[in-house]
Parts: sequence; structure tokens; C-alpha cells
Amino acid sequence: MRDKTMRDRMLAGELYIADDAELAAESGRAQRLTHRINSVDPTSTEELRALFGELLGEFGDGAEIRPPFRCDYGYQTRFGARSFANFGLVVLDVAQVLIGEDVQIGPHVQLLTATHPLEPGPRRDKWEAAEPITIGDNVWLGGGVIVCPGVTIGENTVVGAGSVVTRSLPADVVAVGSPARVVREL
Repeated sequence: MRDKTMRDRMLAGELYIADDAELAAESGRAQRLTHRINSVDPTSTEELRALFGELLGEFGDGAEIRPPFRCDYGYQTRFGARSFANFGLVVLDVAQVLIGEDVQIGPHVQLLTATHPLEPGPRRDKWEAAEPITIGDNVWLGGGVIVCPGVTIGENTVVGAGSVVTRSLPADVVAVGSPARVVREL
């Protein structure tokens, strides 16, 4: 049985080292495409749609992401139909990022799947891992929200501007703060 590549380890959610030729090529592809996305006339909606369709694992019908946009790989991100992201979305998609349908994402939101070992030795040796993020249908993430690794946000939930979501949130609630906590049911 052959040893797993670093890419195989990354996709399996295991510790891996990102300084790998295969991963560098995939990251380079994403960087080239995001550069094109961030350089195109923002009113060229068909060109943007085609570029996002090439970059992302899924870019649903009627979806819109306003540049600038950044991601690690692109193919790990699924962006649902009719969902909208305002300026400055950052998606560290080392693990899968699943964004449902009819999601509203405010400016400068960060979806961060990457994690690093707490122990200093492995961290110094550049080992890292990731945990997936799932955003349910009809969620609203206010401006500046940060969603941490391994978080699921249930459908219809609203997360207030500037909140840091460190734990999963249920459906049909309003959550605010750092760390985000439920303050109201919908």
C-alpha cells in the first residue's frame, strides 16, 4: 500500500504539510483565478460568473460574490443558488466549505477551516489540518463575521456583525458576540 500524499492527507482531514508540489500547483491555480476575478470589471457579471464557476467546486444559479475574493483552493468550496457575498470574502478552504442556498454574507467575512497543532514541535515543523464548515440555507452572516474550523450554522440563523463563531449554531436563532452565543430564537 502506497503512502498517502500530502493532498490525500489534507482531503482526509489529517495532519499534512502544505509545502508540497501538488498542493502548491493547486494553490497557484486558485491564486491565478482569484487574481483574474479581482482584476475584472466588477460590472462584467457573466465573466465573473464564468471565473467563479471555474474556480469553485459549485457556484449555484443566481449566486453572486462581489470581489475582492480570496481562497486557498476553490474546489473545496460550494456556494449555493441565489446566495450572495459582499466585498472581501475570505474562504480558507483547506477542508470543505458548504454554503447553502439563499445565504447572505456581509462584507469582510472569513470562513476559516485551517487549524494548527497546539504543540510547538509539530507546529514549528509546519504540520496543519482542517475541519469543514457548513452554512445552512437562508443564513445571514453580518459584516466581519469570522467562522472557525468545524462549525455548522443551521438554516435561517442570523449571526450579528463582528461575531466570532467558535461552535456550531442551531437553526432559527440569532447569535452575536465573541464567541458568538444565541440571544434569541426566530
